[in-house]
Amino acid sequence: MSLHSTTARNEAAPGSQTSLRVANQRRVIETMRTLGTTTQATIARETALAPSTVSSIVHEMVTAGVLAMDSSHGGRRGQLVRFSDDAGFVVGLDVGHRHLTVAVADLNQNIKARERFDLPRGHSVTEVLDTADSTLVSMVRKLKLSRAKLLAAGLTLPAPVDLEGRVVSAGAILPAWADTDVRAAASIRLGLPVTVENDANAGAVGEFAQGRGRGVQNMAYIKVSHGVGAGLILNGRLFRGATGSAGELGHMTLDEQGAVCRCGNRGCLETFISSEAVLGLLGTTRGPDFTVADLVDAALAGDVGCARVIGDTGRTLGTTVANLCNIINPELVVVGGELARANDLLLGPLREIVSRYGVQGCTRDLTISAAELGPEAHLTGALIMALENISLPL
Repeated sequence: MSLHSTTARNEAAPGSQTSLRVANQRRVIETMRTLGTTTQATIARETALAPSTVSSIVHEMVTAGVLAMDSSHGGRRGQLVRFSDDAGFVVGLDVGHRHLTVAVADLNQNIKARERFDLPRGHSVTEVLDTADSTLVSMVRKLKLSRAKLLAAGLTLPAPVDLEGRVVSAGAILPAWADTDVRAAASIRLGLPVTVENDANAGAVGEFAQGRGRGVQNMAYIKVSHGVGAGLILNGRLFRGATGSAGELGHMTLDEQGAVCRCGNRGCLETFISSEAVLGLLGTTRGPDFTVADLVDAALAGDVGCARVIGDTGRTLGTTVANLCNIINPELVVVGGELARANDLLLGPLREIVSRYGVQGCTRDLTISAAELGPEAHLTGALIMALENISLPL
């Protein structure tokens, strides 16, 4: 049965038994989209539906060919429930300043094919989408799939994205993407419904669903890379703000007399701890080809100077994280991006400053950790967001 089927035939008067049934079905499917393969008992707990109701809905979905069950997994309600192998596939596109990752996954978020490409500085929407489309043609052929089995795509960008999927205020970040309706362009080029999101938001979604954020309701994911951004999960949901640009942590002012930031202001956090700024602290002693990965490797191997640079970066970030915690009081702060691989060399000083400047009631039970998914967090979030764009037969 096609997952592109509409649910219009099931619409019923509000409050009727049919509308309640459809609403419950949607709750089950939404839980499956977030958790992937899980048990009926977990679905019942997450949806607050009666186990008997979940069992009935799952049975209907199995009959419809949308879900499948692993009958060998202990007990009726302990059986693993997953999307059917024939239900379809989603596409994840993680676009960075200098890279593109393309992945095809089943609806259980198992990646079936993946490829990463280097991109030129100043890349354009057209060349990225052309590369993505040609890659999908190759992947579909290798996986022996019909292109019609690709149902939706999620695309992440290292730039602010509004609620309509348009890149905003990105002239200095992705100049060739600024003011582009990426959702429309990608949907036309790929022939799929596309969800477009800022990469920090996608990282937050990925870590919340499958990484460090499992089991928490309020968390911040902070990406430290070419830029600095935050994805916020509040009360179990991604918080985008009024226009979709919440979490621009990198543009909090630390020194109004400081260096001019690419956003046009002075002394933004990003001017102190972006990849370019961090590498600049090493002057010319390491050579022009020295990268953040090299910096982390050297620090972990005992290089005192490199470790000092990473520690200072953690301290500088700490003041802003403390202020963020004082405002939103999260249970968890997850740090992602290239520097996060340094782990406690970065996080130790960061925790110290947050403890010093954070209000005790806001930070007493706070956990600060590196991203569990590492560089996969953004791609995982893209795939989860693609699942949100699929119409399921109910």
